[in-house]
Amino acid sequence: MSSEASQNGDEKPQKPLHELLSSTLVDLYVGEENNHYPLHEKLLCHHSPFFASLFYNKENKSSRTKEYGFPELEDQTFALFVGWLYAHAIRAPEEERDIGPLLDLYFLATKLQIAALETDIVESVRAFYHTNETYPGLRRVQYVYANTDEDNVMREMMVGSVARYLTLADSIPEHWANALKKNGQLSVDIIRSIQEWHLEARQVPDARDASVDRGRNTFKGAVGFSHVEEGSSMENVKEENEEEDEEEDESHVNGNGVA
Repeated sequence: MSSEASQNGDEKPQKPLHELLSSTLVDLYVGEENNHYPLHEKLLCHHSPFFASLFYNKENKSSRTKEYGFPELEDQTFALFVGWLYAHAIRAPEEERDIGPLLDLYFLATKLQIAALETDIVESVRAFYHTNETYPGLRRVQYVYANTDEDNVMREMMVGSVARYLTLADSIPEHWANALKKNGQLSVDIIRSIQEWHLEARQVPDARDASVDRGRNTFKGAVGFSHVEEGSSMENVKEENEEEDEEEDESHVNGNGVA
């Protein structure tokens, strides 16, 4: 995956911006209205192998093009990309609803093979949830699963966060229980994430030992593993953010989602 290049130190060294502002521009068109973005060719190709292959086609010079379109993109997403391209920074999310545009930017960075931008976005999203002591909601995780492959850093970060959330919660919220029943890969990924914690045996209850709690709890008259709570105390921490962002997330989830 392209993010791994950044982590392994394989990413090309950064050049000063002034060295990348060549006189040659390329024409990029975004959205259904084909909004025009003329950008510096050398700058694009330095950061993106995708654009380098497109604009520097050495095998067939006659096929070289100086324009490309992203009809499926929102202007907001591409504007964030342009901001990072020239300033090499992205604005940190202030609210949960700011995560949606960052995820769209992440998917764009993956397509353009820009490892540094992928890393910046993952760290920004990670820092937001950690600083605010919240966790990714189900719709966020569904959206990431619908737009990424296995062994994806954003997916791993979100699944790892959800694994911690579900482990520490009093019970499994109903919407999460339904999602886990329908998507076996998500369930497997959560178990793998927990395994990566490398817990010591003494930290994990042993259901074979009659002297310890075997995990069957009584709560509001319900007994056993089958009980699902509609909303745990930890779930309520982020409930307001999820409600505010519900309409935006629903527009993102497509037929590839896990719900």
